[in-house]
Amino acid sequence: MLLRTICKNKWSVKSISTKKSSFNEVLTDTFGRKHNYLRVSLTERCNLRCEYCMPLKGAKLSEQSKLLSNNEIVRLVSLFAKQGVDKIRITGGEPTVKKDITQIVESLRDIRKLKTIAMTTNGLTLTKHLVDLQRAGLNALNVSLDTLQQNKYGNITRRDGRLLKKVLAGIDLALQLGFSPVKVNCVLMRGINFDELGDFVEMTRDRKINYRFIEFMPFSMNDWNEKRMVPYKEAIREIMKSHPNFEPCVNEPNSTSKMYRVPGYAGSIGFISSMTDDYCDSCNRLRLMADGNLKACLFQNNEISLRDPLREGASDEELLDIISNAVKDKKRKHAVADRTKSVVIVIRGGPLARNVCMASSDDFLARNVCKASIGGHHARNICTGSGSGGGDDEPRLTHVDGRSGDACMVDVSGKRETRRTATAVAQVRLDATATRLIAEDACKKGDVLSVARLAGICAAKATWQLIPLCHQIRLDSVTVDARLDEHRGRVHITATAVSTDRTGVEMECLTACSVAALTVYDMCKAVSRDTVIEHVKLLSKTGGKTDYRAEDKLNDHKAND
Repeated sequence: MLLRTICKNKWSVKSISTKKSSFNEVLTDTFGRKHNYLRVSLTERCNLRCEYCMPLKGAKLSEQSKLLSNNEIVRLVSLFAKQGVDKIRITGGEPTVKKDITQIVESLRDIRKLKTIAMTTNGLTLTKHLVDLQRAGLNALNVSLDTLQQNKYGNITRRDGRLLKKVLAGIDLALQLGFSPVKVNCVLMRGINFDELGDFVEMTRDRKINYRFIEFMPFSMNDWNEKRMVPYKEAIREIMKSHPNFEPCVNEPNSTSKMYRVPGYAGSIGFISSMTDDYCDSCNRLRLMADGNLKACLFQNNEISLRDPLREGASDEELLDIISNAVKDKKRKHAVADRTKSVVIVIRGGPLARNVCMASSDDFLARNVCKASIGGHHARNICTGSGSGGGDDEPRLTHVDGRSGDACMVDVSGKRETRRTATAVAQVRLDATATRLIAEDACKKGDVLSVARLAGICAAKATWQLIPLCHQIRLDSVTVDARLDEHRGRVHITATAVSTDRTGVEMECLTACSVAALTVYDMCKAVSRDTVIEHVKLLSKTGGKTDYRAEDKLNDHKAND
């Protein structure tokens, strides 16, 4: 039984369970998949610019303050481990560009119940870091390598092709240190590296290497097209021309890779068939991005922030509630898997997207794999979970009936109740007289700021009566703050609402700010008609299908006054 208690701080809704949380409760989704594998991005930065992964000038990076600190990473990983996660994979960007990566691995090693600490890397600095990383606790390794030819390596990575020697030396070092197998990830592309397929297989003759071929996937910022994608079955047929006895192996549980081998060879070959034969039913992976956002599926657009509640003092129970909701929102299949026919039709119609992934650039890939350009129009949800059809991917007004064009309420009966939060702001610009009277508490109608706060709270509770198509929801808490900036002649209003319901609370916050601002106007109109209400806007919302955080805060508007 779950009890809810209301406290005064921002994280006012606390979950108190009468029984201890279990693996099955928190990390098991609605389709029975248990998630014991967490990919953790340590950084957004990368020291390569692979042409099918990242723009030449690089991707826009988050401010350092918006990325998780080492202590925050360790706390979150510890929380996941207590719920059943026993495998961690550190990724990037390129994880080895993080200067204190060894210390992070040491901290992860000290977390009880973690059996595997793996890393995916482009391999450039393995000869420098791998010995220390292994001593720190790293016990599994993936290296991304898409060609064995020096000139081609330079073309793909947009770096000096001679760096290939460093990568190959790093792979050999990993084998000498006992990493077994060393997994090598390769995005197989027709016209790029498909002609090297035989050479890739030959790498496994005397080395315990698992060379894994990833089907070319569409995502933003490069030139994907169907002709460059090599389906895994075609790759198998090509290998069998030289190795007729090429045979399948037993796959590990929850493996993304279909395993094969050439009899007598020390290593093996794997095929990751994201495009043509999904592995969604056995998926056990979650992704923690460098900025603290949690993705339940690589192909989902929505991300849930763990950083913000963590920094605002959320307890472990509150964080587990957020994690559990994210896991339970995970779709049965990603759209490439669940709507294969419609996606293939779109692909065959012409260039679908601006491009695919390099496995080491995990954070960048995870953000862009769901963004595609079709005929010049942006279809952000081409790779999200199943829906009612392609029409759902186009921007539309949710309160307008698609057939009749009449206004209508959104049916939320099929949605789950989740913890929803939102924050909105507004500003009231005053003249000198009104500013002075508020500061001196000398307005004839009384304490302007206190009355405005109360009016905002009342308005939030009555939003469903004021805005025709809003639902009546259960509000757990509403806070409205109205502060006078006497120097600038402004009243700054902030409203935050929390609810556990099927729909969000952004309208309640916006209504609270608007009515609080109107109250300030009403109480000052006797001395000034020059009062201006401005910058009413949503700052953030969490808990729904997609979270939102405004890039520009109210201070940006103040600076432009």
